[in-house]
Amino acid sequence: MLPRLTAEDLISIGVTSVGHRRRLLDAIVALGAEAPPATVPIPALAERRQLTVMFCDMVGSTALSARLDPEDYREVIAAYHRAVAKIIAESDGFVSRYMGDGVLVYFGYPQAHEDDAKRAVRAGLACIDAVGRLDVKSVALQARVGIATGLAVVGGLIGEGSAQEQSVVGETPNLAALHYSPPPVVGALITTQRVLASGLP
Repeated sequence: MLPRLTAEDLISIGVTSVGHRRRLLDAIVALGAEAPPATVPIPALAERRQLTVMFCDMVGSTALSARLDPEDYREVIAAYHRAVAKIIAESDGFVSRYMGDGVLVYFGYPQAHEDDAKRAVRAGLACIDAVGRLDVKSVALQARVGIATGLAVVGGLIGEGSAQEQSVVGETPNLAALHYSPPPVVGALITTQRVLASGLP
């Protein structure tokens, strides 16, 4: 939105000084120059494809939310989300949704790789490690991960407005969700024949 602002737009929102408008427009141009490379476009139509789905959540988050002040708890969740999102980005995964302390991630959509299942397993293990090393509000954090690979129909927008999202349908997301909701233990549960067959280097 910022790159589309014009001098007239700034005047209409009360920036009447020419100098201020020029500084703002120069800053917006500079921000655009530092923008990260464009991401892979998300297909608008649904398609059938091999997909690896990962769910990651924090162990004991309900008890933690009852124990901490809401603002402190928000800081903990934000640090957790940042740590997970960084690892997913480095692994070329796609964060589909944040659900409280849960993170839903796709590997193989919108960008597919031959080793998406391996990328997901490595990312899941890295998330468990990174979350365990977080130091926020002197709280010891732990994460658990569920991963499943298989065929799914992915794409096609569902919902309205800000709740709109890409849909994923099939057994794969259901398996990943089942794996991530066992008794509260730390670790990763994986259902992916491709990874088990080829091993992890």
